[in-house]
Amino acid sequence: MAADELDEPELDVQSLRVVKAIADGGSITAAAEALGYSQPAVSQQLKRLETRLGLALVERVGRGVRLTEAGRVLARHAPSVTTALDAAAGELAELRGLRAGRVRLVGFPSASPTVLPRLLADLAQRHPGIAVTYVEGEPPEAVLAVREDRADIALTFSYPGDREDPHGSSAHGLSVREIGSDDLLAVLPRGHAAAESDVLDVGQLADENWIAGCPRCRGHLLELCGRAGFEPRIAFETDNFVAVEGLVAQGIGVATLPRMAVESFPQLPGVVTRPLPAGERRTLHVVTAHRAERVPPVRATLAALTRVLAPTEGAASRR
Repeated sequence: MAADELDEPELDVQSLRVVKAIADGGSITAAAEALGYSQPAVSQQLKRLETRLGLALVERVGRGVRLTEAGRVLARHAPSVTTALDAAAGELAELRGLRAGRVRLVGFPSASPTVLPRLLADLAQRHPGIAVTYVEGEPPEAVLAVREDRADIALTFSYPGDREDPHGSSAHGLSVREIGSDDLLAVLPRGHAAAESDVLDVGQLADENWIAGCPRCRGHLLELCGRAGFEPRIAFETDNFVAVEGLVAQGIGVATLPRMAVESFPQLPGVVTRPLPAGERRTLHVVTAHRAERVPPVRATLAALTRVLAPTEGAASRR
């Protein structure tokens, strides 16, 4: 075999990060900002990579740039390559006795006041060298953040019978694991007849006015009521947990909320909650790139989430 047949283009992880950052940001300036480099440094690195490959990776469009087909190929493979290299670096660091690292976490809003503080306290005690960055995102956005290498771990949820489960085709190629569950509660005005039930049948609320989330967020309520044989009469919509309880307290209607949402703020006067059947609980998931748990800080954070979300004996069923 001739020597030139063995000559393959040289790739390196930093070049892949540059191409991926351009894909995400849509410009060299945005890529430089995201990576913490100067714009000339990113431009020079890009030109060197194009020279090594013998292919153009970007083309100008108006005032910005976009990736060529070759650039899109590199951007598509970048997350899996960088995750694998981070895992290797993490394992080597572990062998050297290092326990530092950074983990990018995205989680749904009701996890922010309930799960996040306990997670950070757990890591501070067991792994003080691990720094966690956190942003909020509903499950579809959180899964996308992992896919686009903007997050290492997504904490997400799904409901029984969810027609738009974010862990289906949109999570193809990612690792999705169940990590816990969260009760679904009926939120009722104090003194409501159904408040006498230890576990409430939603069919008891068929004639009530309902407070629901936005059209995208109310899917499970429609599924839940549909299985009970009725369509909820939605009188008001809001995704604000406190507003939901405030409206219920004033007799505007009834609602359902996950336990995490109910426990994320002090109970308002005039409101009582009752659990719905266990089969209506939402399932909690963690989503990562495949083999991301081989990166020690990611593995430590996943273990901490498992501890934090472990079921608590004798959890209260009413408020």
